[in-house]
Amino acid sequence: MNSDDSLLAALCASADSFFARGLAFGSTGNLSVRLSSGVIAVTPTGLPLQGLRPELLARLDPLSGASLTTAKPSKESPFHLGIYRRRPDVNAIVHLHSTYSTALSCREDLDPDQPLPPITPYYFMRVAPLGIVAYHRPGSAELAAAIEESAATHNNLLLRNHGLISTGANWNEAVDRAEELEETAKLAFLLRGEKLRYLTADEIADLDRTFRRA
Repeated sequence: MNSDDSLLAALCASADSFFARGLAFGSTGNLSVRLSSGVIAVTPTGLPLQGLRPELLARLDPLSGASLTTAKPSKESPFHLGIYRRRPDVNAIVHLHSTYSTALSCREDLDPDQPLPPITPYYFMRVAPLGIVAYHRPGSAELAAAIEESAATHNNLLLRNHGLISTGANWNEAVDRAEELEETAKLAFLLRGEKLRYLTADEIADLDRTFRRA
């Protein structure tokens, strides 16, 4: 099995896992990877993430966006292509409508500068800073443009009234970031009204030195 085959198998296995754990449902969510040739493999439209196989994935030309197979790509594929164009370091993208992240995205009082507080070191290490993208119709050119712009400076995005996007240099990194974002959003809702201990500025600085600049 070559590296691309392994990558596509990993994407399909994660897609199954997302569905089984309730992080994806119906035909919501879409995933993509950049193959060694530069071609973008993206999940197809209208199908659930459960039971995907590599041969069902759509393949897109990274520059023109033209479909290279008969599989019809997700209607959100324009924002995937936009991120890959803007970020040559990104090779994998996870977009989910997972419950707690989507609930967070619907909060009217969401602070754009700190949508989630530093509850755990893993949120800071894997997610922060979390970018916020204003609401646009799913699949629209406006949404794709807004996501591409925000993804230039953020690895993780929260789409207003929509869901999450996490990117990574490899597939595992994108998955880890998406799962950490969802779990932190879940914690934020579970802990509402409780007296919390947040990470201090010194503790955050220590994490920054250790894991971001080491």
